Amino acid sequence: MATEQARMALHTDVAERRAAVRFPIEQEVRYKVFNRNTIEVGSGRTVNMSSNGVLFTTERTLSTGERVELSVNWPAHLDNRCALKLVTSGRVVRTDSTKAAIAIERYEFRTQGSHGLF
Repeated sequence: MATEQARMALHTDVAERRAAVRFPIEQEVRYKVFNRNTIEVGSGRTVNMSSNGVLFTTERTLSTGERVELSVNWPAHLDNRCALKLVTSGRVVRTDSTKAAIAIERYEFRTQGSHGLF
């Protein structure tokens, strides 16, 4: 009984995760990978985004489970004049040699000052 409930919960979780609409938003992205005592930075482009995650290109192969912060140029402007960036953090859930997908755990919009993405 408990095993069946766990299986159904897992199936429901996967179904819900994939139920979010993916938008083919292609924007410049800068990312930080947080390892034990280091922070590695890289850049790429978003491939698509949903309310649950971001698929983006990477400079190196990332590992599943790594903690990542992304900073994405946002295509809309605040009051039609102030550039915005979307800053998200999460863990890598899928990866290949040139792309990684993170599950969004936290996000916020920030104004993009003269310093660019970071």
